[in-house]
Amino acid sequence: MAETPKARKVTAPAIASRKRRHGDQPIVMITAYDTPFARVVDDAGVDVILVGDSVADNVLGFEHTLDVDVQQMAHHVAAVARARPRALVVADLPWMSYHVDAADALRNAAVLVRAGAEAVKLEGGRRRLAAVHAILDAEIPVMGHLGLTPQSVHAMGGLKVQARDAEAAAELELDAKALAAAGCFAIVIEGVPDAVGESVTRSIDVPTIGIGAGPACDGQVLVLHDVLGLSSRPAPKFVRRYADLATVARDAVASYAADVRDGSFPGEAETYHAAAELRRALDQQPG
Repeated sequence: MAETPKARKVTAPAIASRKRRHGDQPIVMITAYDTPFARVVDDAGVDVILVGDSVADNVLGFEHTLDVDVQQMAHHVAAVARARPRALVVADLPWMSYHVDAADALRNAAVLVRAGAEAVKLEGGRRRLAAVHAILDAEIPVMGHLGLTPQSVHAMGGLKVQARDAEAAAELELDAKALAAAGCFAIVIEGVPDAVGESVTRSIDVPTIGIGAGPACDGQVLVLHDVLGLSSRPAPKFVRRYADLATVARDAVASYAADVRDGSFPGEAETYHAAAELRRALDQQPG
């Protein structure tokens, strides 16, 4: 019997061509930060795995995404890449890794690519074009990120919905057009009213991937730990929780602890039994 051929590897150009208005399926993107979860989400059939700087508050115990650096990101990118996923692996450039100058942005993007990323994502619009051009000139695909940009948490006065008025919405659309014209293969739109997400999606030829930007975007992204119920923080409005693995895991560990304490673990099934000859020899040893 012939083997079933493996699904084709997802690439940045393949994602760039996907617009719902052309009849393409919505793009599915989700975060992962290690090998086991990268395998899980890839086996589930997602299109893009984002190794997000959200590793900071979902895995590493930090308060903000501002707290991770390039080397920490590279560590998690490498873990995801070792799963050899079919999905495209996109890595977040963390805060202050692309803000100093274009050369610095390129060096840091290269660190993530050497770790296993197949594209990088950065936050901001027209003010980040120098960094975008430098990275693209090195033939590293770039994904943009507009709207609620978590690395700007202090400037925004918190993680608040953006582009609530016509002027701010028009500025966001100009940023999206600039990023698309520069060569970004996709743009994440986060935390904006649904009409803004729809307008931006309509105005550019590269796909938009929404997170709290309404259903009209060309794809959607969520944080894996929010989807699985593993996050300890209150879930944002845009999250839909599909499981409560924190409760499942807690109950499993509590059952294990109870079994250890009452002597029922390990049992016969979990024990390597000594041969009779070995047992006799041990019993005859002095002391």
